[in-house]
Amino acid sequence: MTATDKQDKQDKQDELLRARLNLETARIPWSELQRHFASGTMIAVSDDLDLIEVAARIAGDDKESVSQWMAQGRVTKVSDQLATAWFEADASLWAVVVKPWILVQMRAS
Repeated sequence: MTATDKQDKQDKQDELLRARLNLETARIPWSELQRHFASGTMIAVSDDLDLIEVAARIAGDDKESVSQWMAQGRVTKVSDQLATAWFEADASLWAVVVKPWILVQMRAS
């Protein structure tokens, strides 16, 4: 297998991963997500990032990108303050699971 063949295979796998993550993404009321927040497995993704791209990078163990987003405050654990705001607003968030994490995003209207 040539280097080009390997890259083509990797590109196809990445494309399939993104397609699967897209199909598994849904808008979910905060009331249904609260228990996951309580278990500490919820990650907030800034609305200026593509939720599927972030999920794919986490699934692909892209430590460099994820670390950079975390340092910028664009990918963070959901804070108590944010959870309270979503509860009070009866928010509905986009969510996707990348075990063990649940990534959520509140998109700007």
